[in-house]
Amino acid sequence: MKRLVRSALGAAIAFAMAGAALAADLKVGLSVSLSGPNSSLGVPYAKGMQAAVAYKPEINGKKVQLIVLDDGSDPTTAGRNARKLIEEEKVDVIMGTSGVPAAIAMAQVARETKTPMIGLTPISLQGADLEWTVTVAQPTDLMVAAVVDRMKKDGVKTVGYIGFSDAWGDLVYNALMKAAEPAGIKVVTNERYARSDASVTGQVLKIVAARPDAVMTGGAGTPGALPYLALSERGFKGPVYGQHGLINADFVRVSGKAANGTQMPTGPIIVAEQLPNNYPTKKVALDFRDVFQKVNNAPTTDAYSAYSFDGYMVFADAAARAMPKAEPGTPQFRVALRDAIMSAKEVVGTHGVYNFKQGQLYGVDERARVIVKLENGQWKLVP
Repeated sequence: MKRLVRSALGAAIAFAMAGAALAADLKVGLSVSLSGPNSSLGVPYAKGMQAAVAYKPEINGKKVQLIVLDDGSDPTTAGRNARKLIEEEKVDVIMGTSGVPAAIAMAQVARETKTPMIGLTPISLQGADLEWTVTVAQPTDLMVAAVVDRMKKDGVKTVGYIGFSDAWGDLVYNALMKAAEPAGIKVVTNERYARSDASVTGQVLKIVAARPDAVMTGGAGTPGALPYLALSERGFKGPVYGQHGLINADFVRVSGKAANGTQMPTGPIIVAEQLPNNYPTKKVALDFRDVFQKVNNAPTTDAYSAYSFDGYMVFADAAARAMPKAEPGTPQFRVALRDAIMSAKEVVGTHGVYNFKQGQLYGVDERARVIVKLENGQWKLVP
């Protein structure tokens, strides 16, 4: 199991599992996929969180310690990591992870242990799980509705769907079905594939045979490139639309020319410099890019690192309001922190402006989405 500890100054220090930990007043536990098929998402999450701690290393005078564990793209390991972070590392909050099933597994542990969780990916929770978890990702319905609006403007009447055969694929498909019918668009296929699959030729042949005007994809990260490559190989000439799970450098690299011209929704961070100066997230987004460059010695080229940055901003805002009520590291503080997170008001991040309420998983509105087009490897804002 990989373990990365980032100090308040942002310097990475690796510890053996039996080694001494850094002294800190607040502890943040992050479980993400640093290996496996979801690593193209998990590695940016970790780098973004390291940038966040460097950006705000202290909260009300108390230092912050970040502990990062690798879940290997496995939901069971993600749940185990969450329990380890809470029970052994005594973190005040957990955050993660790089896939929907794994994030749900973490949320269940958060509920059981009464520890606040800030999710980084779109998920669907019910009942008691909602009492301890929020997510800084945009709800899938919000993002896919923007894609369907774009389809309608582009004159699309029929669309084929291909997505992951897991909870993420379901979320995108259900959102597409919800938005398509009122827009007068018919969904003519529902093809699926596993994240570990090496080919989607069979699924794409069925889509091409259905002769849709366009195709909507429901993948993420590197495996999300497969439909684009297969559609290009089969000579499909219609537009192909994606969603915010595909906004990362590995998708752009692997899909290459096959994805040129694709349109998809994203948080405004991805085109921060193209936004109007009065856009509410622009300043924080540009600040994030600066600190990310300094901490990681490379620019950020994805949307995922910014989600973890935003998660930390929500935590920092809530921790500042919770500390007068209880001492960090105690069950009382975790309750106060949970209550503060779920009463956040107008917390400005890179992806959106966050307002949470008890029992509501998501906290963003239309300010958290824009449509972008991939042109020769670069994301361009679509007016």
